[in-house]
Amino acid sequence: MTHTDIEITAELIRDLLRDQHPDLAGRPLRLGARGWDNQLWRLGDDLAVRLPWATQSADALLRKEHAWLPALAPQLPLQIPVPQRLGEPSQRFPRPWIVTTWVPGRPADRAPATRGAEAADALAAFLTALHQPAPTGAPSGRDRGGPLAHHAEQFARQLASATELGLVPDPDAVRAVWEDAAAAPDWAGPALWLHGDLHPANVLTTDGTFCGVIDFGDLCAGDPACDLAAPWALLPENAADHFHAAYQPTPDAATLRRARGWAVLRALAGIRIGDAGVHGRPGGKPTWGPPAHEALRRLTAAAPR
Repeated sequence: MTHTDIEITAELIRDLLRDQHPDLAGRPLRLGARGWDNQLWRLGDDLAVRLPWATQSADALLRKEHAWLPALAPQLPLQIPVPQRLGEPSQRFPRPWIVTTWVPGRPADRAPATRGAEAADALAAFLTALHQPAPTGAPSGRDRGGPLAHHAEQFARQLASATELGLVPDPDAVRAVWEDAAAAPDWAGPALWLHGDLHPANVLTTDGTFCGVIDFGDLCAGDPACDLAAPWALLPENAADHFHAAYQPTPDAATLRRARGWAVLRALAGIRIGDAGVHGRPGGKPTWGPPAHEALRRLTAAAPR
């Protein structure tokens, strides 16, 4: 993590808008959230400004969203933040920034879905619509949509760290899920569009079901198993089977095995980040812990032995 040396304030954003998009500079402005990569500021009722403030990679991720999301958005049944303007680096702020549509709702790590069937149908419809063959030139999916075997060392580090801290009750069961997933055949189909980061903080809810999906910084093309990991952390108890029946085409056994491996990776990361938040370490997000622990419980309950 590397936070910007420039303090991001309403006054700074107002100046940036006056310089590059003066027609938006008079709108009401207020802080929305400080995310992992970006700060999000509400701009009136229907827009938002996102500015990178932490990871260096955020610059390229914002430009990727600006390039690809406007064409994808009309195909998707849930709302997503559609880029409207791009802000270029300047003396005032030496990094790119973006103006998008505002997506109403509450993050699922703070307001989990409670209507299982409706939430499963909404998530399945979204991923069915998104998971279409990506065009030539789409962002590479090696990290998020490539072979699961590329993440073997990451899994081992995460499991060892979480186990040492007493955060994983049954590490052998976790390892069994991973080993079964890693042994599954690789994806042999076309590279499909993926969100790449469908954890609860990036999916929005209202009235107990999903209403929007945000943060497409990891948008890429690859194996749909990466996104199909989401039901274990996002859906209420016993709703994953409903999701798998509603998602089209019905995932085969190998894809579901790989999806469980991706779900384990994401759960271990969420547990560590959640624990950091509980114990006050920098970068911690305590609301990430409970859904990650619940996902790991569900995954290991039926772990192969």
